[in-house]
Amino acid sequence: MRFLACVAAVALLTGCATTETRVESMTGEPAAAVKTTPAADFSAYLDRDPLLPDYQRIEFDNGLVLLLLEKPEVPLVGFEAVLRGGAVADPIGKEGTASLLAELLRKGAGDRDAGEFAATVEGVGGALNTGAGLESLRISGGFLAKDAELAVSLLADMLLRPHLDAAEFGKLRDRSIQFIKAAKDGSPNQLLPYYSAGFVFGDHPYGRPSSGTETSLAGLSVGDVRDFYSDHFGADRVILAVAGDFDAKRMVSMLRDAFADWKPATAALPAYDAAPAVTGDRVFLIDKPDATQTYFWMGNIGVSKYYPQRAPLALTNTVFGGSFTSMLNTELRIKSGLTYGARSTVRQPRRKGSIGISSFTATETTVDAMDLALETLDRLHNDGLTEQQILSAKSYILGQFPLGFETARQLARQAAQLEFYNLERDWINAYAGQIVATDQDDTGAVIDEVYPQRNQLVYVLIGNAAAIRDAVSKYGQITEISITEPRFKP
Repeated sequence: MRFLACVAAVALLTGCATTETRVESMTGEPAAAVKTTPAADFSAYLDRDPLLPDYQRIEFDNGLVLLLLEKPEVPLVGFEAVLRGGAVADPIGKEGTASLLAELLRKGAGDRDAGEFAATVEGVGGALNTGAGLESLRISGGFLAKDAELAVSLLADMLLRPHLDAAEFGKLRDRSIQFIKAAKDGSPNQLLPYYSAGFVFGDHPYGRPSSGTETSLAGLSVGDVRDFYSDHFGADRVILAVAGDFDAKRMVSMLRDAFADWKPATAALPAYDAAPAVTGDRVFLIDKPDATQTYFWMGNIGVSKYYPQRAPLALTNTVFGGSFTSMLNTELRIKSGLTYGARSTVRQPRRKGSIGISSFTATETTVDAMDLALETLDRLHNDGLTEQQILSAKSYILGQFPLGFETARQLARQAAQLEFYNLERDWINAYAGQIVATDQDDTGAVIDEVYPQRNQLVYVLIGNAAAIRDAVSKYGQITEISITEPRFKP
């Protein structure tokens, strides 16, 4: 290889939580494609039972939506609570509020302080996770079926009686600030999604960093988090999905006792339209003088979760940059050795998200790698996908997709996501058939409609500006800031 990156650089291949069409391995690196399966063999994927079985939907009088999926084969219960809101509801200048609140929910609730709460979960072999994304906060958990009542009690404490302790808040806030500083110092690839979102979306809610900035976090108080909780936590914001080994009548009774008296949220959710595509041929250069590598992203506004050609888009992105043997990874890593990985990412929230190409390379090969990525994009537009590429991608997706429906927690998450996006079960259960039915005309239409041409791209680079500034000026007008500046947009 012409370029040997440090081990930390591989973290660039790690994606956010988000709503994307690609599939990746547990290491974060694009997973290797499976062997091509003849078209006749796809019948095995079409004749199987639905991946997401039927489930019961109940809406309490206070607006809380309950989804119940009984799966008694294994004595486990999994749940997913999704609360509409997330980072888009952070007050302007107080970015990171929802993210800190999500973490604080596990740091003491009900009659238990942070240590007691964690010990209770661990003591029964349970698991609880919280997090905040762009448009939602979530709590997910898994417990033995015999501990279902305890699980409901803990969940109710987190949602209704969180301590939101000042000392715990201070520790989490300081840790978040240190994470950003450490990333800027040693692993700036972790911040590339923030810089690219800030450049593409600007002042749109999607352009605001969900984890906050050094400045916004430093200015937050525990009172801000408590205010967010008071304004945005309410029964009408919550989708609660439960899957596994339980009696539905008993589960409904427990949940009704726990949540029926919960009031609706007092503040309205923010309203926003889709962001328009931005003018191409512009460069956002983040100067890190000691950098020996350049991390780059090139892209624009893409499509939303509701883009109708879901299967052709998934197939196209798998071939172009969503697997180890993709066009991008083949050219930039396997053939040229310019990087340890290159990928294309399609982010699809409720409104139009972003679509882009990302990679990293040695400072001296920055232009070589970027030009090769652009040439590969040109080839996608000019040549489209071959029948063999589509067939291989079908095998890959059809083999990977069912892996997200194996456990009770996974089933609860899938059901909750459908409800959150107001989608029907066929969005999942008809997917295999849509993949199989896709042809070259379908992927060609998606390429023309979704993937930007090179003159529509904007570029975000983190690297040694003095070493690359002149060379990358050919991509467009440069806006430059120092990585030490506490913001993620120009």
